[in-house]
Amino acid sequence: MSKDNKKIVTALNEIIEMEISGVVRYLHYALMIKGPNRIPIVKWFHEQANEGYMHASLIGEKITALGGHPSLKVSPVPETKTHKVLDILKESLEFEEKALNKYKDLLKLVGDDVALEELVRQQIRTETEHIEDCKKMLDTTH
Repeated sequence: MSKDNKKIVTALNEIIEMEISGVVRYLHYALMIKGPNRIPIVKWFHEQANEGYMHASLIGEKITALGGHPSLKVSPVPETKTHKVLDILKESLEFEEKALNKYKDLLKLVGDDVALEELVRQQIRTETEHIEDCKKMLDTTH
């Protein structure tokens, strides 16, 4: 494996660890939501958990295509013991911003690998949309 591929695989492994932790995080959030607005919010968190699984699978496939070995680690998911909807959404926003930054860092490493560049750009778009969703849900001015 080339030196550049090693850097890319290292970055991809950090991302897969984060995406897998997103599955755990969002499933936990879905289970902890209570109150009159529970159903649409739980649905959204389940969608996020499923998407995290799909992203982890996609990233794992890229790691193996580059000759690497996908990490079995999961980024820590802090248990804040607060399960109020707005607090959970704030945690989600922070998590999505960290994920976006990981993908932006990876974009700097892709070089002339067009397929990887397009994959990373799509993930950046998706993470950006998640951030926008979180911010809209946190907007209580309406």
